[in-house]
Amino acid sequence: MPSPTPIVTIFGGSGFIGRYVTQRMARAGWRVRVAVRRPNEALFVRPYGAVGQVEPVQANIRDEISTRAAIRGADAVVNCVGILAESGRQSFEAVVAEGAGLIARLAAEEGVGRLVHISAIGADPASESGYARAKAAGEALVQTAFADAIILRPSVIFGTEDEFFNRFGNMARMSPVLPLVGPDTKFQPVYVDDVAAAAAKAAMGEVAPGIYELGGPDVATFRELMQKLLDVIERRRALIALPFGFARLQGRILDTLQSLSFGLFTNTVLTADQVELLKRDNVVSEGAKAFGELGISPTPMDAVLEGYLYSFRPHGQYDAITASAANLRQ
Repeated sequence: MPSPTPIVTIFGGSGFIGRYVTQRMARAGWRVRVAVRRPNEALFVRPYGAVGQVEPVQANIRDEISTRAAIRGADAVVNCVGILAESGRQSFEAVVAEGAGLIARLAAEEGVGRLVHISAIGADPASESGYARAKAAGEALVQTAFADAIILRPSVIFGTEDEFFNRFGNMARMSPVLPLVGPDTKFQPVYVDDVAAAAAKAAMGEVAPGIYELGGPDVATFRELMQKLLDVIERRRALIALPFGFARLQGRILDTLQSLSFGLFTNTVLTADQVELLKRDNVVSEGAKAFGELGISPTPMDAVLEGYLYSFRPHGQYDAITASAANLRQ
């Protein structure tokens, strides 16, 4: 008698990281539940697999009933839920810490075989950043509830839908300057599909329990990353360093405007908490388990960036044609 098709529940499976994990699990032959707050907005994940193989289901990780229903019967659970800034009830404590703990506890209670939790490099209970403290609290709750959990800590993630290079690419298209908070802070950008590959291997039982820090093959300062961006999009912009004190004040003002607007304005520019994060390097720790232990060779930035950042060039996808035509006129 053939064994039943294994099931994985991916919380946040329609998000930036989650959609790549969803595709990998579907290609591996798993049935995939994409657990999201608004399933109707995640219908685009259905074609990632055969008919009926990938299905969005409703779940809010602040609600135990819907979260348990999404987990029940699953062989593996992957938590890709995360927020970079707080808004309303979507606080770091509620989503990043308590939500992660709830998923882990319910996964253990429901007899799930494997739990994969996406955290972040820089998770630290003593950090000045609320985000970093919440990440550390979430990891602690996960490990307490599910001792054999696999925790993945990526550095800043890049890819077609990223909120890092795309954000600054948009700024470079409209502004003659790029303001930098912490220009000398180091990052180790990691390709989103490499993170998804690690999560998929962990969900399928190919990874030992523990914490893994995921960084790409390139380490660069914030200033160097922005210069790489400008080189790729073929624009010349001034890179202006902002003092931490000034940036923190600006972040607090924008945070206050968000609070006073009652949801009409969301601070997607710069938060005071993000300023604190930018004070510390975001690279793989010495001695940490990393891609090497997972059998994955991380993808360099140069292999990917041009493939999606070309849209920020002066003539977008027609930039090379425009340059060629200009040469003919000479």
